[in-house]
Amino acid sequence: MTRDLPDVYGGEVLHVDLASGDHRREPLAPETARKFLGGNGLAAKLVRDHVPTDADPFDPENVAVFAVGPMTGTPFQSTSRGVVGFVSPMTEGFFDSTFGGTFPAAQKSTGFDAIVLHGTADEPVYVRVGEDGASLESADDLTGLDTYETCAAVREREGAGYDTHVIATGPAGENRVRYACLLHDSERREGVAGRGGSGAVLGSKNVKAVAVREGDFTPESADDGGLRDLATGRMGPLMQETEMLQGFGTSGLVNPINEMGKLGRRNLQSEHGPRDDAEAVSGERIKEEFVVEDTTCTACPVACGKHVTVESEGLTEAKIPEFESLFATSTMQEVFDVKRVMKANDLCDRLGLDTISFGVTVAFARECYEQGLLEDDVSPHLEFGDADGLVELARQISHREGFGDDLAEGSFRLAAAVGDGSEEFLYGVKGLEIAAHSARGLKGMSVGYATSTRGGSHHDTRPTLQYQGEHDETTEGTPEFAARSQHFTALGDSLTQCRFVSEGGWGKRINDRYRDAINAATGWDLTTDEVEAIGERVYNLERLINVERGVASVETDTLPHRVQHEPIPDGPAAGMHCPPEELDAMLDEYYEVRGWNSEGEPTSETLDRLGLVR
Repeated sequence: MTRDLPDVYGGEVLHVDLASGDHRREPLAPETARKFLGGNGLAAKLVRDHVPTDADPFDPENVAVFAVGPMTGTPFQSTSRGVVGFVSPMTEGFFDSTFGGTFPAAQKSTGFDAIVLHGTADEPVYVRVGEDGASLESADDLTGLDTYETCAAVREREGAGYDTHVIATGPAGENRVRYACLLHDSERREGVAGRGGSGAVLGSKNVKAVAVREGDFTPESADDGGLRDLATGRMGPLMQETEMLQGFGTSGLVNPINEMGKLGRRNLQSEHGPRDDAEAVSGERIKEEFVVEDTTCTACPVACGKHVTVESEGLTEAKIPEFESLFATSTMQEVFDVKRVMKANDLCDRLGLDTISFGVTVAFARECYEQGLLEDDVSPHLEFGDADGLVELARQISHREGFGDDLAEGSFRLAAAVGDGSEEFLYGVKGLEIAAHSARGLKGMSVGYATSTRGGSHHDTRPTLQYQGEHDETTEGTPEFAARSQHFTALGDSLTQCRFVSEGGWGKRINDRYRDAINAATGWDLTTDEVEAIGERVYNLERLINVERGVASVETDTLPHRVQHEPIPDGPAAGMHCPPEELDAMLDEYYEVRGWNSEGEPTSETLDRLGLVR
C-alpha cells in the first residue's frame, strides 16, 4: 500500500474475482485520488478501466464498484454515503447509485476505498469483506429472501463478535428485474441504492449480498482542527436549511410542489391536483399519523430518515416513502390511499425494486391500458386509482409473474413491445424513468435531464435552486447552470457527501468552502477552480464512457414527447413545456459551454484540458 496519499485515504482498491473466489489488492495511485477524489469519480474510472465497451450489463465483464470518498469518517458532515458504480441494465451506460446508512463508514474502516466485483459466481454467494481481503460465502439458503431478511441472516451468520454491515438484493435482483435495487439495513437507518439496476447486476453475478466487517483504519485529516472548525461553522446554516427534512424527510415536498403546479399526476397527464389529494399523502399527514421515530445515517445531525408504523398493513417501523416514491406510487397512479401507498413502498424495499422506475413504468402501462393499447386480459391491475393492484404488481414484477415479466423490463422496453404510438406516453430519458422534479415546469431540469449521464435522474442537475426561482422558467444562462450543477453533483458524489447536507450547509454551487474543507482534509492546495474542474472531469468521464458505448449523443440528449409537445394543461404552471426548438437551442449552448462537438462528444481539447484520454 502506498502512503504517498493523504491519510484520509485507506489507500487500496480490492478486486474480487467471483468465478475463482480470489482477490487482489491494488494501491490507489496518488494522481488518481487527486484527479477523481473517490466515490463516483473513482467508480467511473474503474468501470472504464475494466468493462469492455461492448459488454452487456448482464455479462460477467460488467463490474460492480462499491466506493467511498476521502471525507468519509472525517468531521466533514454527512460524508456517510457510498456509491455503487456499474453499467446499467436500464440505460446500458455508466451509472452510479448512492446510498446512506452505516455500510460506507464500515467499508472505509477496512482501508479499501473501492471494492470491485468481477465476473460471475457459479453458485449463489455473499461477499464477505474485511481488512484482510474478501471471501465468498454460500448463499444457497438465502435465495428468495427479501432484503431485510437477507441483511439480518448474514449479520447473524457473521456472529456477535463482528460488527458487520450488509447491503443486499431481493427477489427482484435475483430475477434480474432491470430496475432492481440494493438495500442496506442497519440499526440506525436503511440505505437504498435505488436507481439504475444495481440489484439486477448483482443478481446476474449470483451475488446475494456484500457484508463488510469493520476494520481498524481511521482517516486522519491533514488539518483536523481546521476541518472541525469549518464543519462547526456550518452547523447553524445546515440545521436551519434542513428544517423541513428534519421534520418530515423529503415527503415534506408533496404539498408545496403540488401548489406550484409541478407535481406529475396520472402519468403526467396533469401536474396539479386538488389540495386534499396532495394532503392525503403529504409528509405532514404521514408524520402526524404514522411516524414513530427519526433515523439517521452515520455522523449526520439532520436525521431526515423516518420510520412509520401502519398496523392495518402489517408495517412496523418501515422506511418512510421519499418524495420521489410518493410521486411515482401515488400521484402518478391517482392513488391517494396513503396506507396502501406505504405498503407498496415497503414491498418495493423488501423485494428490491427502485420505487421510481417501478411506479413510472406502472403509470405508463396504465395509460396504455386507458388508451386501449393493452387488452383487458393482459392484467387486472392496470386502472388508474387501483391501490390494491399497485401492491400486487410490485410482487408480480419482482417474481416476473404474468404481465409482471413485461413490466420488469421498464417502460422503454415495454413501449417497444406495445408499439402503436405508446412511446408518446413515456416519461423518461435514455432508458431511465424521470423522477418527480418536473421536466416541463423547470427549465433547468429540461436541459438537465436531456444531458444527464444517468438518464431521468434528478441527481445530475439539481432542482433545489430552481424551486427558489433560479432558471426555473427561463432558458437564459440555463444550459451553463445545468452544466455547473452537474459538476457540483459529481463532486459531491465523489467526496461522498449527502446532497441535502451539502446543499443545506455548504452551498448549492461549488465554492470556497468546499475547497477549504478538501484542502484541510487532504493537505492539498487546490484552488476553487481546480475543485470545479474535478467535478467537470468526472462528468466528462461519465459522458465519455457512454459515448464509447454508443448510448450518448445529440440524438439521445432528448426529452419525452409529452414534455416537448404537450404543455402542462392546468394549474399555476399551465402552458409550460420544452418545445423541440427550445431544447435544440439549449443543447447548442450547453455543448459550447462544455467543450463538446455538435454530436455531443467531448472534444480532444476538452479531454486534454481535463487530463482524460479518448
